[in-house]
Amino acid sequence: MASDLDTAVRAELLSLAKPVAETVARHLVATGQLIDEDPAEALAHALAARRLAARISAVREAVGLAAYHAGEWQTAIAELRTYHRMTGAQSHLAVLADCERALGRPERAIDLFRGADRAALDPATAVELLIVAAGARGDLGQKDAAVAMLQVPELTGDQVQPWTARLRYAYADALLAAARREEAREWFARAAEADPDAETDAAERLLELDGVVLEGDEDEVDEDAGAESSETARAEGDITAGGNVEPAGDVEARTDTGASASTEDDEPGRDDESVDGAGDVTAADAAGAEVVGPDSDEADAAPGTDRR
Repeated sequence: MASDLDTAVRAELLSLAKPVAETVARHLVATGQLIDEDPAEALAHALAARRLAARISAVREAVGLAAYHAGEWQTAIAELRTYHRMTGAQSHLAVLADCERALGRPERAIDLFRGADRAALDPATAVELLIVAAGARGDLGQKDAAVAMLQVPELTGDQVQPWTARLRYAYADALLAAARREEAREWFARAAEADPDAETDAAERLLELDGVVLEGDEDEVDEDAGAESSETARAEGDITAGGNVEPAGDVEARTDTGASASTEDDEPGRDDESVDGAGDVTAADAAGAEVVGPDSDEADAAPGTDRR
């Protein structure tokens, strides 16, 4: 079972007694296998591993990530901050920032972005952190600022990276939130082009903006129409052959909504809007370059109480 773990994790487990190490390894493997399908059970396995090996950084990381997937934001923050302190890594800043957003603290998410050492982050982590920080701007109602933050060189790069689709999708979503539907359509199309495995729903969002209804959606519309007709008839009463009126029955109704738009813009326009107060957008924020601003110590990002 331990052979299923990363080499670095196996090396950490060597500090434990063999029976304990084997049990912890089984829990960590189970956590990884269940984290997407059953995050609550994955978290239970990670917590069981923590009870046996709380000083193993990989265990604290597993608890933090499982808690994040299970929606236990406070636990995720506490565990991932501990993992960062134990290892000196900053690999989960985007997850920490997203937890802050989930807890209704978008300002702290932005502080994490500003305080990050971008030079020390790998490109994927840096892009994910940028996406979360832009989302936090949107949470604060700063829709144009969110658009400006995402206008980074990586957005228009010719080479498609694993994170390209997500960045383009986030940019399209920010444009749509800012009521720039034509530009949003263009960038949903670009996101779909960079996402052959359909990891995002960019293709579906594009169809919605074009007003296209898929065959399955048409069936649902027909069912809705039939349900509404049936409910109306029963509400008024069905007249039987004997002149009796049957009472109205309960009918389950479903609705389907959509929107439409079109566009031809090729490149994003540069937005230079700045916002005062807790949501200041610096030039570095807007350009996606090296971030400047008051350093934010990660330990100040959130209390370490367990919740998730």
